[in-house]
Amino acid sequence: MKITIYHNPACGTSRNTLAMIRQSGEEPEIVEYLKTPPSRERLVELIAAMGIAPRALLREKGTPFAELGLADPKWTDDELIDQMMAHPILINRPIVVTPLGTRLCRPSEEVLDILPNPNIGPFTKDDGEVVINADGRRLR
Repeated sequence: MKITIYHNPACGTSRNTLAMIRQSGEEPEIVEYLKTPPSRERLVELIAAMGIAPRALLREKGTPFAELGLADPKWTDDELIDQMMAHPILINRPIVVTPLGTRLCRPSEEVLDILPNPNIGPFTKDDGEVVINADGRRLR
């Protein structure tokens, strides 16, 4: 089974998502998208697979989003994709691809909905938030 995560190791949400994938018993293909950005064609495929508009994939915090004026509705989908290609930091993360679907996993526990084995046992995020308690119950 192939699982791919478009990952930024500096991002807590991305690290938590990766940890949940591994705790499910899978070792995903890890694409550090800031080092190896997806091709334009692949980015378009990912957006389509997630069923979202390119604008929904834009990351604002810690990016040139404001400086580029990307909040302005004048930007077309193609232009927004061009900006993500020029500035990969604008691509929100983590994006996870599994045989059950493709999803922007924000919050990180969104990954549980597309994992083949979502029963990962107790899980606590880096920041101490309990996602799955000792009884195996998902808290969100």
